[in-house]
Amino acid sequence: MCAKATMEEFEALLNESFDIDTPDEGSVVKGRVIAIEAGQAIIDVGYKMEGRVDLKEFANPGEEPNIKVGDEVEVYLDRVENARGEASISREKARREEAWDRLEKAYADEERVEGAIFGRVKGGFTVDLGGAVAFLPGSQVDVRPVRDAGPLMGLKQPFQILKMDRRRGNIVVSRRAILEESRAEQRAEVIANLTEGQTVDGVVKNITEYGAFVDLGGVDGLLHVTDMAWRRVNHPSEILSIGETLKVQVIKINKDSHRISLGMKQLQSDPWDTVGDKFPIGSVHQGRVTNITDYGAFVELEAGVEGLVHVSEMSWTKKNVHPGKIVSTSQEVDVMVLEIDEAKRRVSLGLKQTQRNPWEVFAETHPSGTVIEGEVKNITEFGLFVGLDGDIDGMVHLSDISWDARGEDAIQDFRKGDVVKAVVQDVDVEKERISLSIKSLENEHMAEAVDGVKRGSVVTVEVTAIEDGGIEVEYNGVKSFIRRSDLARDRQDQRPERFGVGDKVDARVTNIDTKTRRLGLSIKAREIAEEKEAIDQYGSSDSGASLGDILGAALNRDR
Repeated sequence: MCAKATMEEFEALLNESFDIDTPDEGSVVKGRVIAIEAGQAIIDVGYKMEGRVDLKEFANPGEEPNIKVGDEVEVYLDRVENARGEASISREKARREEAWDRLEKAYADEERVEGAIFGRVKGGFTVDLGGAVAFLPGSQVDVRPVRDAGPLMGLKQPFQILKMDRRRGNIVVSRRAILEESRAEQRAEVIANLTEGQTVDGVVKNITEYGAFVDLGGVDGLLHVTDMAWRRVNHPSEILSIGETLKVQVIKINKDSHRISLGMKQLQSDPWDTVGDKFPIGSVHQGRVTNITDYGAFVELEAGVEGLVHVSEMSWTKKNVHPGKIVSTSQEVDVMVLEIDEAKRRVSLGLKQTQRNPWEVFAETHPSGTVIEGEVKNITEFGLFVGLDGDIDGMVHLSDISWDARGEDAIQDFRKGDVVKAVVQDVDVEKERISLSIKSLENEHMAEAVDGVKRGSVVTVEVTAIEDGGIEVEYNGVKSFIRRSDLARDRQDQRPERFGVGDKVDARVTNIDTKTRRLGLSIKAREIAEEKEAIDQYGSSDSGASLGDILGAALNRDR
């Protein structure tokens, strides 16, 4: 009976010892390294259980394994006994469990954790956080995109945990958050020591189209392209290069956003302080075209001083033409100063004012009455435009084309490119208008044709047309019209049909109008004048002699 009780007690104590000493699978246990062979460490985890762990599990990324016989380590017990009768253990899983406990606490307390980047994956990098592997997105590596992450690999550095899920085994970390925090502290310290107007040294860190970022020793300031020089700078790379050290002035500091605006030109004298003395209104200077727009061209008079030549001030003759067809970038041109607005820092320049007004030149060289010759440039519903010297045009109005035909009909005889002669009638320099007349050329012809002919003269004309109201005649190329009532003294002879085209007829000149190019003629007046002359010489109307007698006597005398 006693022996049986003793056996039961012993069995109970034995089972109790099994329950106490045998570790649970899936837990972290302590063991001792009893041997190292074939790249593995043999570890005694107690209860006469041994397991094997690859040496690489005892090494940090990029380092050699740090373990020797006798070291006490923690391992993760997967199974008490595997197919070989050994415990299945893992150092890596033990470190992971340990790391997760530590990382969860750090995540809850928003503390930084230390780790090392050891691999590259799609979209970022892998980081060893002392046993747990985390994902570092590419956008969280640095405050600016990193082209080469080589120098960062294997380097132990702090990270901030952004997100973690133990069940899924996901951890996302950020290096950028640490840098920004550190940078913000450094920026605040640097900004606290800066004052507006202060001159500091900086290094060009980055160049963009609108300016350059300058490192002031831990904090960046923006040097805008308009503050680099008093002259126009098309791109910052024209005067700056990355890595260059330069002196700048602090223009403005925004304490809230920690933004710093810098300037270079503020350290130089302002050329606008002497613009009025150097470039008085009306003076002519040589400048360089720096920029061309739809509304004009900018011309640099000196470094930092630019003026605008408005499109309306570029040419006397070229209207509605793009400035790029008159001048080109970098071209040296002579310009006249028209206006200066120092408050707005604007200079109005003129290009055409450096040349004489072609309308003034034409007025001086072609007074009214001058005959010119030119090419028909354009034909409109109200007249012809004729090209003249100086690249200007004159206009022949419909009413000044022909004496004989209507203007609408006469203009049909002309085509673009025809070379015509005309007479200058008027030049309006202010309105830039030149009036020409083609029909006035015929006045000159008439003056030649009637040279020596006076009022009362008898001329011989040729009949060119017969009409009901009279006959059309021509004298030395000048056409005239003799009305029915002037065809004869006697009414019964005032018949146009008495005449034929080509007949030669003597007529008395009753009027000469060179302006209207009209020659007044009358056969009736000639007959009356002849009768009067005959009476004066050979008799009177009451002497009893007939007109036939008188004319006969006159004819006999002539013979």
